Amino acid sequence: MKQLKVLALTKYGRLGASSRLRFLQFVAGLEQSGVQVTVQPLIPDAMLKTRYVQGSYGVTGLVRAYAERCQAMMSRQDFDLLWIEKEALPWAPFWLERALVKGVPYVLDYDDAVFHNYDQNARPWVRRLYGNRLDCLMAGAALVVSGNSYLAARAREAGAPRVEVIPTAIDLDHYPIQPVAPPVRPFEEALPRIVWIGSPSTARYLDLLREPLQALAVRHSFALRLIGCDAVDIPGVQVEVMPWSEGTEFDSISTCDIGVMPLLDSLWEQGKCGYKLIQYMACRLPVVASHVGVNSEIVQSGQNGFLARTSAEWVSALGELLNSQELRRVMGLAGRSSVESTYCIQKTGPRLGALLQSAATAY
Repeated sequence: MKQLKVLALTKYGRLGASSRLRFLQFVAGLEQSGVQVTVQPLIPDAMLKTRYVQGSYGVTGLVRAYAERCQAMMSRQDFDLLWIEKEALPWAPFWLERALVKGVPYVLDYDDAVFHNYDQNARPWVRRLYGNRLDCLMAGAALVVSGNSYLAARAREAGAPRVEVIPTAIDLDHYPIQPVAPPVRPFEEALPRIVWIGSPSTARYLDLLREPLQALAVRHSFALRLIGCDAVDIPGVQVEVMPWSEGTEFDSISTCDIGVMPLLDSLWEQGKCGYKLIQYMACRLPVVASHVGVNSEIVQSGQNGFLARTSAEWVSALGELLNSQELRRVMGLAGRSSVESTYCIQKTGPRLGALLQSAATAY
């Protein structure tokens, strides 16, 4: 089979979760199957770090980033396929992006409802000028790959000729099997831990847990571990903060007891792909999640965790898990089984490779 040459136009480098999980972790496996991938991030890691520290990318950095992206796209004829994360040139005029993908088939990948940045924008002029920007891109794509059914439905409504759902997944090699029996912890570390992993931009969802955790702390002893965000003050709740890194996230999660994923119920959250839940379950943790979007597909309530709509349901679910180490163990094993059967790149990688090959040859 002829080697397929793919230009991956990602939004970020490895520091950006969406790019790392939807693109970069597949590259090695794709190349083994004859798909040669050249990656060009719009926002490199150094630039993303600047944003985390300073609060913005800076005008100079953005101009340079867009110039380098346009230059990369002008070499598109050297490739058989463009593999694009969401959109190649966010907020640029549609005609420019369309001109820079012309003549080469392209695949779009979505793990967030980014189209709502445009069609639900508070500014009327944005909705008028950009409201159907991504719909037009989808309609011209050889393939749209979506992380969940909500995103896939939007692509089909936009007229995309082919739409496939591939869930966001973990690499089992980075989440090794742990002993079935929980590890013995020193006395001072024996307190059950509820864990949340995310970023400063998603820490706002923790506000949904403030009252439930305070009510829970009256009846149970536990600690809340936050990975990847700043400290959150929840009076009456013991909170510990740990920095995120790709190399330590497995250890940081797997030494906890329960994973949580609170979400608001809005159009934006319908596009979320539940990766936190998949990480927790890969570490054999039972989960409690808001009954929103794809969470209700990942969590089989009562089997690998619980779904919660109200504060009372959050308190009840977390309390039940804190009360029973055996329930945590059984649900954790069920979650790991779900990951191994559905939510790992060992399952999704070969399918993705076949879809990319098909998209290039069907053009």
